[in-house]
Amino acid sequence: MTTFVYSLPVVNGSEDTWGATLNTNWTNIGTFIGSLDSAELAKLDGLTASTAELNILDGLTASTAELNILDGLTASTAELNILDGLTASTAQLNYVAGVTSAVQTQINAKAALASPALSGNPTAPTQTAGNSTTKLATTAFVGTASAAVLGAAIGTGQTWSVVARTSGTSYRNTTGRPIQINVNGQNSGGGYIEVSTNASTWVRIWTGSGQANTWGAAIIPDDHYYKVGPNDEVAILS
Repeated sequence: MTTFVYSLPVVNGSEDTWGATLNTNWTNIGTFIGSLDSAELAKLDGLTASTAELNILDGLTASTAELNILDGLTASTAELNILDGLTASTAQLNYVAGVTSAVQTQINAKAALASPALSGNPTAPTQTAGNSTTKLATTAFVGTASAAVLGAAIGTGQTWSVVARTSGTSYRNTTGRPIQINVNGQNSGGGYIEVSTNASTWVRIWTGSGQANTWGAAIIPDDHYYKVGPNDEVAILS
């Protein structure tokens, strides 16, 4: 916008001087008025704001785009005054962008952090197999754990076989799983089964009767030791 500049006539100046000064001022007035945008002036038509209210805009640094955000605003003065003293940033105010109902109502509809009553089909991360903390166990975690237990159960994926075992010799279960041994003691007697955790201290858990087809059986945990007495046959499930 053009700035209006004028000059005052010189006191006691000549008529020509006064005339020249006034002519320049009139020319400047014409130039200033000609620079005004009629469309912008028309926006002031019907303006009811007082001088004091207009002075509120003094020093305003908002851009035209920022002011245009207010275009179509229907909030009252009282409602706008609620923002007086507001210290929230633009980013913080934008948190509520798109909110269509009371924030507290939406919060109340959410499950509580303490002892939540969930419905539907809630999901959670599946923990690493073997995790024994207080984290949630999903159906996938339980399924994996159950499969591991059932898969390690004696007889699952194992087969029977007849093997030769020398009386009094120590044998070690290195299969990574429990195994079962069945021993048919000799008719002459002396058949037995002994077990140990270290191949040093032994516990006898079965002694044959000396009669024909007298069988003894034992479960040998992984990495444990066993030995048998005189026998006619030894069968192992491994």
